Amino acid sequence: MHKKYNAKIAGMGHYHPSKILNNYDLEKIVDTTDEWIRTRTGMFERRIAADDEASSDLALKASEMALQNAGIRAKDIDLIIVGTVTPDHAFPATGCILQHKLGIKNNCPAFDLSAGCTGFIYASDIARQYIENGVYKNILVVAVEILTRIVNWKDRNTCVLFGDAAGAAVISRAERSDISHFFDSVIFSDGAYGDLLIQQAGGSKYPASKSTVRKNQHTIYMEGNKIFKLAIKSMAGACEVVMKRNNLDIKDVDWLIPHQANLRIIEGVGKKLKMDKEKVIINIEKYGNTSASTIPCALSEAVEINQIRRGDMVMTVAFGAGLTSGSMIFRY
Repeated sequence: MHKKYNAKIAGMGHYHPSKILNNYDLEKIVDTTDEWIRTRTGMFERRIAADDEASSDLALKASEMALQNAGIRAKDIDLIIVGTVTPDHAFPATGCILQHKLGIKNNCPAFDLSAGCTGFIYASDIARQYIENGVYKNILVVAVEILTRIVNWKDRNTCVLFGDAAGAAVISRAERSDISHFFDSVIFSDGAYGDLLIQQAGGSKYPASKSTVRKNQHTIYMEGNKIFKLAIKSMAGACEVVMKRNNLDIKDVDWLIPHQANLRIIEGVGKKLKMDKEKVIINIEKYGNTSASTIPCALSEAVEINQIRRGDMVMTVAFGAGLTSGSMIFRY
């Protein structure tokens, strides 16, 4: 495909709620221990949204930071894409609610997409192509989750994993003088494994009822052991595809930002790719698995502390419900 323009990440933002739930707190709620959680997941703390915070509220704070860092005003946004599996409502889209909260009145389109933990990569893949084809100049991509509202607090295997957060990126048209630009991105899915990670009730197949509530079917169901191997294989595979397509080697990559699902998965992907451990961005100990928002939050924090700088080559990769996967490479 011939590109009219290059797309770049103009600015990043993130927001983590203030309330902290650590492993010792979880010991009081469910039959688990700090050692058990750390050994199997690498997690210690996770953030919990306040009772009066919805996904659009978290998204707003991350978006305002991204806009400020990009040096553009909300009214300059041409499109809003929100990756989430925990929207404010089934409808309207959280993207539309966010548009209103940002005070954008230019009728820019806004929509949500559901790709689980791969949501940010899916949304960024769509956004960069709109930019590269000259349709839009500035797109706000947000990944937000309040997963603690849909976890089964009686299931010790899953309730310890998840936290709440929002990450945002302004993806814009790059000028010829810009060092920053996207190289490529790839996205995949395999619906045959959809039942391994699912919120069974609340949709058209199993509408809300006393029975679905009683059976905890509105909470996250996950077959972790089966997902573990699939995650490592598909994440490493997505990275290899996008590197090969662009004649790049792992040595060309300055930083790898994997989805923060599980420390052992992250280590498995790094090992498979032969990536230097010092170049893998990991923050899972502080935030747990915040699904689609793990990658933009990790990128935003790394930029904020000057760990990732303009011109660095970054590769991101994720795996999530669907089952989906994807990877993207860009010069920040």
